[in-house]
Order: sequence, then C-alpha cells, then structure tokens
Amino acid sequence: MPSMAAHGDKWTAGGCHTVFMSGRSLLLFAQALLRAPREVGAIAPSSSVLGDRLAAVVPRSDDAVIVELGAGTGVVTARIERRRSPQSTFLAFERDPQLAMELKRQSSGVQVIADDARRLRLHLEQRGLTTVDTIVCGLPWANFSDQEQSELLGVITRVLGAEGVFTTFAYAHALALPQARQFRAALAARFDEVLPTRAVLRNFPPAITYVCRTPLVRP
Repeated sequence: MPSMAAHGDKWTAGGCHTVFMSGRSLLLFAQALLRAPREVGAIAPSSSVLGDRLAAVVPRSDDAVIVELGAGTGVVTARIERRRSPQSTFLAFERDPQLAMELKRQSSGVQVIADDARRLRLHLEQRGLTTVDTIVCGLPWANFSDQEQSELLGVITRVLGAEGVFTTFAYAHALALPQARQFRAALAARFDEVLPTRAVLRNFPPAITYVCRTPLVRP
C-alpha cells in the first residue's frame, strides 16, 4: 500500500511525516498485527492528529494520574507526554511484550505495564493509587465480546474519579454497524455524559472520539 499524506481534509500519495510514524514503528506495528490481529484490531497505527485529539482531555496538573490502555507503538503516548506535567503519574498498558519493550525504550517518564488492561485496578493499588483522572484508550472494542467490554468498562468506571474523563475512538466508516451501536449503548450505560466528536479525517481510516464523563459505577 503506498504511503499517504494529509493535506487539509484530503489524502494524497507521498510523504507522511506529520501524520504517520517512523519506518521502525510501522514495522513493529505490522509484526504485532501478524502475531495477534484480534488484539491489534487496526490496519494502521493512529495518526498524530488523532493522538492530539485523544490527548486533549489530559489534565496539566502536577498531581494528575493518567492511564493509557492499548498504547501500541506509542503515537498517542507521545502526544500525552507532550501535554502532561512531568510531575504527573502516567501508566501505559500494552499487552504485546515487544511493543511494551519499545515503549519503555522510547518513553523513560512513562510507567509501561505489559499486562491485560482489566488488571488496571491491581496495578494502581500496587502503586498506592486509588483513582485516575484520565483514561485514554486505544483498544479494539469491536473485537471484544459483550462480556469483555462489560468487564473492562466496569474496571474503568470504578477507578475513574468523580470528575474523571474517559476517551476512546471508533472508526467513522463502521459507526452504523451493530457492534458500534452496541458499544455506544454500553458507554451510555456506564457514563452520564458521552460526547462524540467530529471525525478526524487525517487518520487512516478516519475516526471519531468519544469523551465520557461522570462514571456510573454499577454493582
């Protein structure tokens, strides 16, 4: 597939330095996709533009606790790093061990955790943390069963503070599919406020983000 670059809202063949990642990162992504396509759930890494959209909810305060789920090759991780305070706490979960190792190499200020995101609460407790201010998620929700979605959303809402924010993304072309509608309903059942954003066209494929506030903790 030829490389693509964004100019305005259109895609053209050619260089892509501001949108996609280095050749090394693309190679790591391709290898992870071959190892576990269901866990990757994408055909290309997120663009830096989508990364900025997701990172926009990250607080700048020194005492903030920030979590990224499904850090992948680190595109969104880097955008969070640019925004957060160096004194804040930042945990990035990436289940693939090779991607996790690369994240540790790239991001010395991030606590990279190579584990299932559903074990988030355990890792917080091990660090003496009880609540999280922001969770940024790049996990492939469409590949999860209803049970897996419910378990993970339950963990997320239980660790988010009352003023906490959860954000994730979905591919625009798939929003009308049953799985996407079910996921939107699952978010609405877990949060009092679920705001979809306009599509990020400078991503492949184009994507929207959900910004979710006021977690509704269920027994």
